[in-house]
Amino acid sequence: MSKIAVIINAGAGCGYAPDWAQQLEAKFAAVGLDAAITLAASGADMIATAGQALRDGAPIVVAGGGDGTINAVASVVVGSGTPFGVLPLGTLNHFAKDLNIPLELDAAITNVAQGVPHQVDVGEVNGRIFLNNSSLGLYPDIVRDREKQQRRLGRGKWLAFSWALVAALRRYPFLSVQLKLKDAVHARRTPFVFIGNNDYLMEGLNIGERERLDGGQLSLYVAQRPGRLGLLKLALHALFGKLSQAKDFDVLTATDLEIATKHRRLRVATDGEVTVMNTPLQYRIRPAALTVLVPAPASSGE
Repeated sequence: MSKIAVIINAGAGCGYAPDWAQQLEAKFAAVGLDAAITLAASGADMIATAGQALRDGAPIVVAGGGDGTINAVASVVVGSGTPFGVLPLGTLNHFAKDLNIPLELDAAITNVAQGVPHQVDVGEVNGRIFLNNSSLGLYPDIVRDREKQQRRLGRGKWLAFSWALVAALRRYPFLSVQLKLKDAVHARRTPFVFIGNNDYLMEGLNIGERERLDGGQLSLYVAQRPGRLGLLKLALHALFGKLSQAKDFDVLTATDLEIATKHRRLRVATDGEVTVMNTPLQYRIRPAALTVLVPAPASSGE
């Protein structure tokens, strides 16, 4: 059998030891898998390696890193039918958590060997996929500012994010959009638009989780012109499970939608990575487009 392809993000400052790839190879061998390990230095390297792995007939392609890394490799594997494995090595690991993939490395490797294939949906905007979510407005601005601070001032990720958040709330730009879905047009002036791959739980203490990734729907969340205090109130409503009582918050679902704006180009975040895209933005769900290895369901009997 051909070797499985394991693509690790080595450009994220994780400080992997020189023999880390050999250690990882041994961990896969211990669960019966012959793995070709690639420590990729960039997103382009990840994508090129994944493409070559598919051409070489790799029986499984595995991505190791944060949600951005998982997205990059999945963007190549999607639609191929080749099983996709996940090693959650990032900070948040939303995709892995929502699929109950173990966060501990050895357990995640065992899941690649023993997990069952499960078809999940992916979202797409202007040809770019997202496994978790996409957003416009405040969040892409914060990410762009955070990256500038990291490059120019050498600040750590979370410190730079905090400063960027404060700056964005002080500036507090609004975005005028037209949301076209289900033969209806919704005009909104909003600080942010959030589009999820399937429904997000936005109430209670499980904010940002999904019960399923195979429901065949995009979820759309739009804040309607809240001020800074209004945004804080929305957060409190969500925290205490009262989001349905927040009057200026829209929740919509669709299989596809268009977002138009007066801007010809717009910053769009997909799984935490920001890209400048031409408008209008065309979103769609791609049902069952990615086959992911997930833990087998627990047996209900003895």
